[in-house]
Amino acid sequence: WIGILALYTVHKGQFSCPGGGLLHSYLLVLLVLLALIICALSALVYVSMQGTISNPGPRKSLPKLLYTRLLLYLPEFIWAVVGAVWVSDSSVRCEKTVINVIIGTVIASWVIIIFTIIGVVIVFDPLGGKKTFYLTDSLNRNLESSQSGQLLYNVKNTATRVWEKRIRLLCCCIVQDDDHRVAFTSIAELFRTYFSDTDLVPSDIAAGLTLLHQEQDKMESCPKEPEEVLCHSPSSLVTDDLDIELENAAHYMLFAAAAYGWPYYIYTNPFTALCKLNGDCCGNRPTDSDITGSDRHNFHFGSILKITGLQYRDFIHISFHNKIYEIPFFVALDHKKEAIVVAVRGTLSFEDILTDLSADCEDLTLEDVLENGFVHKGITQAANYIYRKLINDGILNQAFTIAPEYKLVVVGHSLGGGTASILAIMLRNSFPTLRCYAFSPPGGLLSKSLADYTKHFIVSVIVGKDLVARLSMPNMEDLKRRIVRIVANCNRPKYQILLRGCWYEVFGGDPDNFPTELDGRNQDALTQPLLAEESLMVHRSPSYNALEDELHSNSPPQYPHLYLPGKIIHIVEESSSRRFCSSDIKYTARWSNETVFSSILISPKMITDHMPDVVLKALNSLSQEHGPCISC
Repeated sequence: WIGILALYTVHKGQFSCPGGGLLHSYLLVLLVLLALIICALSALVYVSMQGTISNPGPRKSLPKLLYTRLLLYLPEFIWAVVGAVWVSDSSVRCEKTVINVIIGTVIASWVIIIFTIIGVVIVFDPLGGKKTFYLTDSLNRNLESSQSGQLLYNVKNTATRVWEKRIRLLCCCIVQDDDHRVAFTSIAELFRTYFSDTDLVPSDIAAGLTLLHQEQDKMESCPKEPEEVLCHSPSSLVTDDLDIELENAAHYMLFAAAAYGWPYYIYTNPFTALCKLNGDCCGNRPTDSDITGSDRHNFHFGSILKITGLQYRDFIHISFHNKIYEIPFFVALDHKKEAIVVAVRGTLSFEDILTDLSADCEDLTLEDVLENGFVHKGITQAANYIYRKLINDGILNQAFTIAPEYKLVVVGHSLGGGTASILAIMLRNSFPTLRCYAFSPPGGLLSKSLADYTKHFIVSVIVGKDLVARLSMPNMEDLKRRIVRIVANCNRPKYQILLRGCWYEVFGGDPDNFPTELDGRNQDALTQPLLAEESLMVHRSPSYNALEDELHSNSPPQYPHLYLPGKIIHIVEESSSRRFCSSDIKYTARWSNETVFSSILISPKMITDHMPDVVLKALNSLSQEHGPCISC
């Protein structure tokens, strides 16, 4: 508006040309229209800042303001069309500068309209008040039970279709077959179930996460109990075993990272990777190795060679084939450790994300294994695919024909770590000496019985506050319950929470003394939601029901508890000293157990701690002796 006003003032006397009167009128009306829009938006901003997240009373006039702004879109759109027509009219013969100014205003108007429409499409909830109507009132209405059940079924169906359309839109770039359609429906059902009981918008969730992070930091700064310190004091035997496993993990992490191919190699060597790949290793496609899938210019295979340091002849099979439930992997001979290594790639494509999100539970039934139990459905199907390739296609037979005295080692990072773990369970009976190293595997992977069974041959490596290692449906329900509780207890407006949270995340400082979910409440009261919490729930949340069920009855929880595989090495950043040209980070490692990862921790490093280069760096730091410092 200021820009158009300045342009109008500067060029006010230059509209006497043919058609100039029309353009003059266009600018005047546009100025008035934009002034009205600015007033409506200012009122929206002011009213939105009133009250708290759980106290919408001071914001009761907001819908009227929102519809007022919505009505202003009609004249705004009409005037943008009129402006475009007038500018393109050949009878207008004003100065070129004036025409360019008007063209600029027309383009700006259209850009604003288009971005606003995109914003509305993104945040619009097609369900509207349906779920509130049906979930809060349907059971209390004087309806027959069959009518109530039908209403329940219809709204659930609608919600699932809405999520399915959103997922299809996000995955519009990939070819979709029957497997994709089944996955879309399964994932949509998962999202519908998770989000159906809350009345939270993304900014509410962001505010809750910042509050949880500050509360968590306050709790971490408290001194530990003596018993807690004593329980982490390892014996010398355990320490020796840990040192051996750390050295092995650092070695095999190279294979897990190499499975990502050229994206990882270029990410870790941004200035030299392309030159090296083009220079010496990608000219000729090796004929000794069995390679399937697309690898244009041999960039993937060249990167694997560079990262692992192996030769062409050391690779038995390489698959770059990637579909939903079918992920890339390679089989290679590791002469240093005398092992046949099966390395499985982690998440790197939309298909991999769909595999990750297919988080339903299914039974894993294996012969001669008494510890059958629940497993992650999508990752299990990916493991089945690799198992069939290794056994039915004779890949492992070929490898052991070449090196019969070698042992079998299965490795992977992230999705690859989860797939490698389930693949190791499947191969265990045929290869009793098998070992598996799962780096940052997803938390919701195996039931307790299977997780205990895998402690004999699987080692999981987790760095810091890695989010993925703590991801499971019970943990997500717990996080949702904590977010609802802490934002309901906070008596500050949302914008203050977000501004203070951004400052804390960027510049640090002391955590703010916002009310926490434990303030002024005894433990018994914590099992019941506050009135403010109930205002954020569309109906009685399954997360609360699950909490009460676990406390007061023996009924099974809504989601089965799934755990990390094998024995767990937890690596924590102990201290860091950052200088102008160097950074020195020290890590400590200890054996841990699955209960440590039963809650999602909020931290700026919850994503970076999962990255393969960070895991490799931490392992190398722990496995190598401290050498002399190298100046930058």
